[in-house]
Amino acid sequence: MTAIDTNTLDIEARRARRFARINKADAWFSVFGLSWMTPILKAAAGDNPRAQAGEIWRLLGVPLLAIAIFLTLWASLAPKVQTSLGAVPGPAQVWEQVGELHQDAIREGEREAAFYERQEARNAKHIASGNADRVRDRAYTGKPTYYDQIWTSIKTVLFGFLIASIVAIPLGIAAGLSVTANAALNPLIQIFKPVSPLAWLPIVTMIVSAVYSTNDGMFSKSFLISAITVTLCSLWPTLINTSLGVASIDKDLVSVSRVLKMNTYTKITKLVLPSALPLIFTGLRLSLGVGWMVLIAAEMLAQNPGLGNAKSGADHGRGADHRHHRLPSGPCNVCAPVHVHLLE
Repeated sequence: MTAIDTNTLDIEARRARRFARINKADAWFSVFGLSWMTPILKAAAGDNPRAQAGEIWRLLGVPLLAIAIFLTLWASLAPKVQTSLGAVPGPAQVWEQVGELHQDAIREGEREAAFYERQEARNAKHIASGNADRVRDRAYTGKPTYYDQIWTSIKTVLFGFLIASIVAIPLGIAAGLSVTANAALNPLIQIFKPVSPLAWLPIVTMIVSAVYSTNDGMFSKSFLISAITVTLCSLWPTLINTSLGVASIDKDLVSVSRVLKMNTYTKITKLVLPSALPLIFTGLRLSLGVGWMVLIAAEMLAQNPGLGNAKSGADHGRGADHRHHRLPSGPCNVCAPVHVHLLE
């Protein structure tokens, strides 16, 4: 009897450790949008398979069903919408264009490799003939591939989002802590928050062109113009939510900070930020979404070599159908909040 009890206890202990690891991994699954993995692992570990099957259906089955319904409606309704440019492309046409863009990126990569091979052969020939002064190392100036454009757009949004966060969070904390600061900032927020990126672009272009006169700096002018435009349009959700989160702190906690005679820095780091973090991160997510919405217009007009410029080039007959250049912004916008979750 003692041996059986010992074996049972060992089995239960291993089971408890297994579920502890699954629950710990659940936090990371949630960050990467893989929450449906948790009930699958729990069901495999023997935890009430019927209940876990319901969770799998809710977390995985329902989203997949919704996507399938959307794709079915898109495929059936798109051919019926006729425009001056032809029918709206369906999923099959979009997937075909994705394949063409991928093949174009491969061909561009081959041309770049061939360019550098010719350059190395030419330089080796000059060195062998004793003309080392004629050796030249030139960068490849071919058109950016589709993946280069996506990466450029990601960098633009993240850079603009970073600047917006650096500006908005301290201002939001000040507005939440001080009635005077809130009274000063509120009219400016109400005036500038609804301003379109198309209105910001000419102003940003003039200022950047006047201040950033070099073409050999760390950033190109077009990149800075696009990123600053993203900043000016995306900082408001973070600023407003930070101010609201700070202003909503329990008054008893504020009274305790006075009793303990906390200095301003300690009060902000130990009391204000921990209490306001949920709303701050809500504002960050909203700002990131706004940044992606603004991106296409900003890059189109600033000629930043990202997805917006690709769409503009396609509009003028310099690339594939522009309707397909908008699609990566959706998956990128879905993946971008992963960084905010990681920060949390």
